[in-house]
Amino acid sequence: MGDRMKVLVIGGGGREHAIIKKLKESKEISKIYAFPGNGGMANDAECVGGDAKDIAAIVAFAKENKIDYAVVAPDDPLVLGAVDALEAEGVPCFGPRANAAIIEGSKVFSKNLMKKYGIPTAEYEVFSDMEKALEYLDTAPIPTVIKADGLALGKGVIIANTREEAKIAVREMMQDKKFGKSGDNIVIEEFLTGPEVSVLSFTDGKTVKPMVSSMDHKRALDNDMGLNTGGMGTVAPNPYYTDAVAAECMEKIFLPTVNAMNAEGRTFKGCLYFGLMLTPKGPKVIEYNCRFGDPETQVVLPLLESDLFTVMRAVTEEKLAETEVKFKDAHACCVIMASKGYPEKYDKGFEMTIPADVADNVYVAGAKLADGKLLTNGGRVLGATAVDSTLASAIEGAYALVSRIGFENAFYRRDIGARAMKAMEE
Repeated sequence: MGDRMKVLVIGGGGREHAIIKKLKESKEISKIYAFPGNGGMANDAECVGGDAKDIAAIVAFAKENKIDYAVVAPDDPLVLGAVDALEAEGVPCFGPRANAAIIEGSKVFSKNLMKKYGIPTAEYEVFSDMEKALEYLDTAPIPTVIKADGLALGKGVIIANTREEAKIAVREMMQDKKFGKSGDNIVIEEFLTGPEVSVLSFTDGKTVKPMVSSMDHKRALDNDMGLNTGGMGTVAPNPYYTDAVAAECMEKIFLPTVNAMNAEGRTFKGCLYFGLMLTPKGPKVIEYNCRFGDPETQVVLPLLESDLFTVMRAVTEEKLAETEVKFKDAHACCVIMASKGYPEKYDKGFEMTIPADVADNVYVAGAKLADGKLLTNGGRVLGATAVDSTLASAIEGAYALVSRIGFENAFYRRDIGARAMKAMEE
């Protein structure tokens, strides 16, 4: 292991920027490439460009550049088999193979897995026939949740408060193909209530080491109003996730999930994300992701004290049990700066200013370099993260960073962390 290693990170968003900044701390890495990366992370990695779904191009790049280790971060390439393809060429990877990534790639698969192995989740029915789904909705309890089966950028989930809304959602998914093939099969499930918690975990298929919990803010506007987004900000740890809840989740959800995947011949190695709801009847799984969440990663990794590269390689080599995964006893807050109009229509191409002393704590998602200038190039443009000894000071720190970053048409929520603060007073 004397030689320092060349690492390839697949993906181009804020999550990947957070992973890259953390990997940069490792003394064992000589060079990091991002495929495709984005202009905002050019100081931290060599951005290759390309398409993260183009598995053949990723493999060709890895061979040509003698990559020693790859981190496959986004859901699409994982579900498409990027890890399988790289491993076949002798490149060790962090991330699950395609047959395990299905835990996120198919809602129908994950719901059936939970039913089969007794993992707590919402009651549900699966439909491939639109008429049957509509008929079921005549008597289903309302509100109800309608989910497209496949990947839909986190947007294929509709909470319907009336039967009419529910039927419109079913027609949009199954008849109008709003989410393409993802809507060929749908899940209709019971509406659960309670605080939501995101828990990312490292697992090598045997051991599960959860990361610090976090709280996402999905709605576009303050007070959880507006449309669902990919996430407008996060805080960690999540005050609702107590030691007692964590112990219950490990026993009833985390280990049973990893064991269930092993029993199905689909060993999961990588980052397994548990989207949980703490219901009056105990914690239940809302969704699994087969990778680091975005923007949860932007608060979780800054709190990681252990060397990320060491932990990732322990996952690949199935040595997680003897590898320390340690987090700071502190709080983190990430505020996402988006383009006005996100998650619907928005303009891009505005020049961004990120002062040098702020850049260390900024994870850029939607940006490109043009003539030496950094321009906005997406809906969620960047996240600014502060770590501090109290939640209040972390929130204050994140907004202080935001106040120093400028681009036209910027918009962000002003209440990230407010719900967590309230929970801590209760």
